[in-house]
Order: sequence, then C-alpha cells, then structure tokens
Amino acid sequence: MLVLKASIFFGIVVIATAYPQPKLHSDAGLNALELIEKYEYPIERHNVVTDDGYILEMHRIPHGRTNAGMQNKEPVLVMHGLLSSSADWVNFGEKSLGFILADLGYDVWLGNARGSRWSRKHVRLSPDYNQSEYWSFSWNEIGKYDLPAKIDYIINNTGHKKIFYIGHSQGTTSFWVMGSERPEYNDKIRLMAALGPVAYMQNLHNPTAQEASENIETIQSLIEAFGLHEFLPYSENTTSLGIELCDDGSELQEACLDAIFMICGPDPDQLDPSLLPVIWTNIPAGTSSKQFLHYAQGIKSGIFRQFDYYSDEKNNAMYGQPTPPNYDLSKVKAPVALYYGKNDWLAAVKDVEQLSEELGNVVVDHLIEYEHFNHLDFLWGRDVYDMVYEQLLDLMKKY
Repeated sequence: MLVLKASIFFGIVVIATAYPQPKLHSDAGLNALELIEKYEYPIERHNVVTDDGYILEMHRIPHGRTNAGMQNKEPVLVMHGLLSSSADWVNFGEKSLGFILADLGYDVWLGNARGSRWSRKHVRLSPDYNQSEYWSFSWNEIGKYDLPAKIDYIINNTGHKKIFYIGHSQGTTSFWVMGSERPEYNDKIRLMAALGPVAYMQNLHNPTAQEASENIETIQSLIEAFGLHEFLPYSENTTSLGIELCDDGSELQEACLDAIFMICGPDPDQLDPSLLPVIWTNIPAGTSSKQFLHYAQGIKSGIFRQFDYYSDEKNNAMYGQPTPPNYDLSKVKAPVALYYGKNDWLAAVKDVEQLSEELGNVVVDHLIEYEHFNHLDFLWGRDVYDMVYEQLLDLMKKY
C-alpha cells in the first residue's frame, strides 16, 4: 500500500512538473494597506467621525518613494465607487493612481465610504445588531456628512485651506450632493475631477439595472419587509472564491470578464484578465441596499433628487413635501473636470452631457476618444494613463 501511495504521489509530481499551473498574480490576496506596503509607500490610517456618528477610515499616503522631504505637498482626497474601497486606487501596481499622485508630490488621502469594509463603525450603532438604523443611508448621506467630515479633517491636519478631489462613479455622485446641499464646501476644493460621473441615469445601457428600476417599488418593499439592509458585505470567503474562479487557467475566467462587462460595458482590450484575482481580493467591499435603491429610483424617474419613500406621508415627514426635492447642480461652484467614456454602461454620454449643462463651473468636459472605454477602465484600463491620467495631472498643476 505504501508503495502504491508513493507511486501515485510521484506520478502527480511528474504531471505537475510537465504541465505547470499558471502562477497567481503576486498582488492577489493583499488588502489596501498590504498593497501600499508591498510597493514601499508610507501608509497612515486616520479615523474621522461624521456629524451623524459614523466612523470612517481614510488611508493616507503622505509622500512618494523618493520625495519624503518635499514640503507643502498639496492634499488630494480620492473617493471610490459603489461596492468598492480605497483598494481601487492602489491595486493596479505601478500604474495605480494613488501611487502616481504620491510620486508627483501630492499628499494622498484615500477615502472609504460609510458601510464599506474599512468604515463599518459608528459611535453608538452596530451594523450587525442595529441594522435598520445603521444602514438607513444612501449616497445622499455620504455627500452631506462623509465628504465634509473628510475634507475638514484633511484641512485641519495639513494646514491647507483647499484640497483636490478625485471621484469615480459614486465618488462623483456624493460630490454633487455635497456641492448642492453643503455649498459652503465648494470653496474648499481646488479642483474636482470626475471619472465616470454619475448623476442622471435614465439613458444608461445596463439592461439589468434598467429592468430592476422598472420594479423599484416592489423591490424596495421587499427589502424593507425582510430587513435586507446591508448589501454584499466584504467576506474573505467571497473574495477567496473570486480569486480561485477568475485566476489565469480557470475555465471560468472568461465568465468573470463577461460578468464585469455586463455591468460596466464590454472592453476586452483594456482589462488584463490576470488582474482579476487582485480586483476580487477587495470587492465587494459592502454597502447599504438603500444606495442601490436610490440609483434605481433615478434610472426610473430620470431626475437627480433625494431618496423617494414612495409615500406622501413619509416624504412629507422627511422633506415637507410629497415628492423628494431635486438637487440644485447649479450650486456646485467648485471647478469641475468631467472625464467620461463612449461605452460606459453606467454613465451614458447623454446623461453626462445633461449633468455638464447644469453644473455651476465645468472647466473641462472630456469625452474619451477610444470607442470602447467603459466604467472600470478609469481604474484598470491598460492605457488609462495616456487616455485620462496624463491630462488630469496636467490640469491639476494649473490649480
């Protein structure tokens, strides 16, 4: 029996040697902090408390690898999209925007929205035991409370009166909320760069989101009835499964790509499949169901406005009127640079054009020439530096 087992083991070793398996990407399994440390950048963790009691964690890269002694570095707050986290800005290796900004001499602050992996805390509420109260927020509250708290914290800690702001997807939506609902914060922004800007959504190409929006009232009632307040929280089991299924050599890797393209738009030329295990390591990072509902409401109504409770009584109690109020985008007076793609299934060109017309101070309106540029190419596109970052960085120098 021992001889047989030894023979089988030897046979497996021979086969594995003759047919080597693909090597997992070296960044797979690393969280945001570990990625920053791996690439030899300094990292600081900062906690910020909002006016409504949420405890938010920011990850600061105070300088690059060669400019530690540089004085008076301009701070920049970078905000992720829905279901993401600070990892979005450091998981593209040397091409990561967070590292590029630090090496250019910026003081980089990577934000994490309330309810996500790194900001799942509150001064008195538990996200697990006080779910209905803790998770009763959308990107409206992120704009009204999270962003102002982060901006004030950065200004107080750096001594700068103004900061740069870069947002992707939901990171832009929440900024429009802040600029309109807390207009005094426009004066604290040097330049706001919107990557894949989202406000109006009635023309988006994502068929799943369109279909869900048609049944939004039913979905909203079911979520409330069954208490499904948290959506896709971060889980090591989920990310481990994603890494395994989407790795090079997996028969399901193409299906992983297709799943992403069904959400953001197809562009197989820009996303390197070997990067998928790195991406899946940190997503989904968790969010509230209310954030998805709020977006779905906008898809159906075609209006950029506050959350609709689909009840005259509830809306009157919240807003003093039977319908939720619209956001006044003309109050967004901070200089804004818009960057958007022709094949973005979540930020349609027509919707961004409407947004551009209503914002109070658009200084750049840039439609990317590449025909297939989608919603996630802003983060992981092979040519994103040439197509977007280079122009954005040149613009930041002027401000």
